[in-house]
Amino acid sequence: MSYLQESNRRAVTVPGLADMRARGEKIAMLTCYDASFAALLDQMGVDVLLIGDSLGNVLQGHRTTLPVTLRDIVYHTECVARVTQSALIVSDMPFGTYGTPEQAYHNAVELMRAGAQMVKLEGGAWLAPTVRFLVERSIPVCAHLGLTPQSVHAFGGFKVQGREEAAGRQLFDDARAMQDAGAQLLVLEAIPAALAAQVTPALSTPTIGIGAGPDCAGQVLVLHDMLGVYPGKRPRFVQNFMEGQPSIAAAIEAYVHAVKQGTFPAPEHCF
Repeated sequence: MSYLQESNRRAVTVPGLADMRARGEKIAMLTCYDASFAALLDQMGVDVLLIGDSLGNVLQGHRTTLPVTLRDIVYHTECVARVTQSALIVSDMPFGTYGTPEQAYHNAVELMRAGAQMVKLEGGAWLAPTVRFLVERSIPVCAHLGLTPQSVHAFGGFKVQGREEAAGRQLFDDARAMQDAGAQLLVLEAIPAALAAQVTPALSTPTIGIGAGPDCAGQVLVLHDMLGVYPGKRPRFVQNFMEGQPSIAAAIEAYVHAVKQGTFPAPEHCF
C-alpha cells in the first residue's frame, strides 16, 4: 500500500515560516513518528511535522526523553520523510548529541541526510555558538526554551518555567541570544502566557507555543496528546481534539483550524 498522494498544497519552507509570521498566519505543528500519520497530517494541512524525542514517552514507554538515541530519531525521520510532500520536517537532537558545535554538526548532518529540513535543540544562551555553527553550515535550527524536557532532573521535574521575574528576564535574554545566533524558529514550552506575549513581538523569529498561551506565532502538541491518547490526567495545556469528531482525520483538521483561527489554546490551557 502506498501512502503517497499528490499534494496540491505549496510546500512549507524554512523562509516560509517567517513569511507566515509576517502575514499573521498561525503555524500549526504536531509531532509525528511514522509514515501513516505523516501522510495524514500532511494531507490535513499541518504545517510542520516534528520528529520529537517525545517518542521516548509515547512510543517507547520511558518516563523521560533521555534514553532516546540519535539512531531512534534518524529512523523515525526516515519514516516520516518518505511520504511527506508539503509539511516542513523538523527533527529533535536527542540528549547528549550536541554538547559541542562539532558534535552537533556531525549529528545534525545525519538527521538532514535522513530527511530533516531543520533540527531542534534545547537550551539557552550557552547554546548560541552551536546554533551559529550549524546555521553557518546551512543547517536550519529551531531552538527550544522554557520547560526543556531533557533538563527534567535539573529542574526537579516537569515544572512551569519563567514564573519569577528573574527567570522571565533570563528567558527573554535566551530568546534574543537564539535569534541573534540565527535560529529560524523558537519553541516556548510551559511558560506563563503573559511572558510569551512579551517575548513573541520582541522577536522576528517565529515562536511556537506548547503551554505558552495564544500569542505565539504558532502552536505544537504531541500527536498522541492531541488525540486524547494519554494515561491518567490530561495535561493542562492539552485539548483532546478527538472529542466530538468522527475520525482521526477530522480531529487533525479541527486542530489545524483552531490554531489558524487562534481559538486554541483557550485560557484554560494556559499558565
